[in-house]
Amino acid sequence: MNKTLFKIHRLLAFLVCVPLLLISLSGSVLVFKHEIDALLMPECVRVDFHGQQRLPLDMLLAAFNQRYPEYEVTGWQLFADPGRADLVYVMAHGGSAWSSLFVDQYRANMLSAPTPPKYYFSDLVREFHYTFWVGDAGLLLCAIVAVLLCLQAIVGLILHRKFWKVLFTFRYRARPVIYLGDGHKLLGAISAPVLLVLGFTGAYWNINQLSYSLGKPVVTPYIVGERLYHSAISIDALLGESRQRLPGFTPSFISLPSKPGYGISILGEVTGQNPLFSEFANSLRYDAQTGVFVGMRDMAEAGTAEQIKNSFRRLHFGEFAGNWSRVIWAVLGFSPILLIAMGLAMWRLRRPQRLRQANKRK
Repeated sequence: MNKTLFKIHRLLAFLVCVPLLLISLSGSVLVFKHEIDALLMPECVRVDFHGQQRLPLDMLLAAFNQRYPEYEVTGWQLFADPGRADLVYVMAHGGSAWSSLFVDQYRANMLSAPTPPKYYFSDLVREFHYTFWVGDAGLLLCAIVAVLLCLQAIVGLILHRKFWKVLFTFRYRARPVIYLGDGHKLLGAISAPVLLVLGFTGAYWNINQLSYSLGKPVVTPYIVGERLYHSAISIDALLGESRQRLPGFTPSFISLPSKPGYGISILGEVTGQNPLFSEFANSLRYDAQTGVFVGMRDMAEAGTAEQIKNSFRRLHFGEFAGNWSRVIWAVLGFSPILLIAMGLAMWRLRRPQRLRQANKRK
């Protein structure tokens, strides 16, 4: 059985080595997406918050509408980091595509012009991470690689199921192939649980997005021409009401209607809930014309399946325990590159021995 599993393990490694190298490298980079943005374009994504108080959202919306009257705001993202600029999603009049820009929430300054998706370096890396820049074909390929990564991790754990007995042992005065074998087992055993999480969540998202992309009906896109929520509605008032309706609620995203019939939604997290729930786990919905409360989703009261699916975001990005979990996720997310390198090196070192054995059998 072990010989068959080893052959499967080796075959899977050869099948996925190149795309997995690219996915692992880009994924480890994306764990620190904001830090990379702050390094490349600090004037856009970072703000001076010392001694400042955040301006009301109504004032920020008014400042944007005055600066860009030819656009409509469809989403406003807030961050827990006070030094991180707000990210605003907009759509231009006469079009149906969305853009985004950064706003200084303390001074109502527009820190960038509306830019299309995949404009910045980190956005290009993110798109490459799950599509290889080839659309639905890339979604499918990355999903297959993610599934094979899960199988590879499972097979590796079965092959070395008693790894815990020699987890931290290292054989001195051994041949290089022995060193590589011990290192491969140790790194594989430590990283396998994280790789399973990354592979499963990544495959789920890609398959889900691919099925939506292939199954959605062909419709004429809505052309933005006017504001789709009543101008008398105060977003700050809705934020205040949302905190009263859901104690401990901290808003993370305000969704404004982008099509007729859509409402206003406020998404966020609640103090004391499961730390694996995403920052968008809870939502409150309001009528776009009257501002009347319509309903809400409290993730703490949701079904088990919905709670598990909601945890995928923080599990995939390693954002559930601050910078410590992010660093661990970045390092272990990079581990397939080291595991493949070790595996190839072992295969290369053992090749002469296999050739000698084959010649003896002849």
